[in-house]
Amino acid sequence: MSEPTPHPESQGDNAPASELDALSQAQADLAILQAKNADLADQYLRAKAEAENARRRAEDEIAKARKFAVESFAESLLPVTDSLEAGLVIKDATPEQIREGAQATLRQLTAALERNKVMAINPAAGEKFDPHQHQAISVVPADQDANTVVTVLQKGYLIAERVLRPALVTVAAPK
Repeated sequence: MSEPTPHPESQGDNAPASELDALSQAQADLAILQAKNADLADQYLRAKAEAENARRRAEDEIAKARKFAVESFAESLLPVTDSLEAGLVIKDATPEQIREGAQATLRQLTAALERNKVMAINPAAGEKFDPHQHQAISVVPADQDANTVVTVLQKGYLIAERVLRPALVTVAAPK
């Protein structure tokens, strides 16, 4: 006759030991993964807080820049104000002295504007009309090419290459 096959429960001691090892290993792996998860969650919260702080600092800097943007411009105009006030104090100034003072003050003002990137638009006669920088007040007959500046009625101004005010000009009519 054949020998009876041993019952699985009778194999006994090996099966529970390997299940315990697998369970212990799974619990160890779980503990490692939980620790990694906690570390990543901590890193995420720190990065999020750091990004929020950077955003807040940037907003503060923008607010300060807006608030004080005109400060250096105003500071550069103070000598112009001082010159005008000093000129008005002189009661018996001659017309020549007044003219000289006005010219000196205009030079100060022009220098202050240029330091702050405010540049005049003052096209020469014969220069091509540029609708981005010039505003034509009238078209006049002239002995020069059509669509060129004949005269400047009022200077225009740029600030950092952006038009503050276009130059008012007359333009040569087509022949």
